[in-house]
Amino acid sequence: MMATPAPNPQDSASYEDRRAYPRVAVAMPAFLQANGKRHAVHLLDLSAGGAKLKCSAAVPTGTAVVLDCGSLGRSAVVRWQTGGLLGLCFDSELDAREVTALIARSIALESLMKARG
Repeated sequence: MMATPAPNPQDSASYEDRRAYPRVAVAMPAFLQANGKRHAVHLLDLSAGGAKLKCSAAVPTGTAVVLDCGSLGRSAVVRWQTGGLLGLCFDSELDAREVTALIARSIALESLMKARG
């Protein structure tokens, strides 16, 4: 039996159709702790099962990490990384309250940035 390759985020839309959780676009700074180092990242989208980040650090697929969004810290595993983007799979699902709180925080940050001009 052959192992299936890790999904590539550049794959067709059919990959998105296989996702177990709907993704929600967000925009907020966060930190990624990996291999004893803390990296500044930007959270781009989120679901109960994972997240997509803008990350300049090279973090190999399979690395155990912790995503720190200030009010939420969640352990995860890196599933893919390409072109400055990184995909995480959370070790335990976010509940609806946690997802809603992160979306609200993203909206508040966006409003603040627009107000500052």
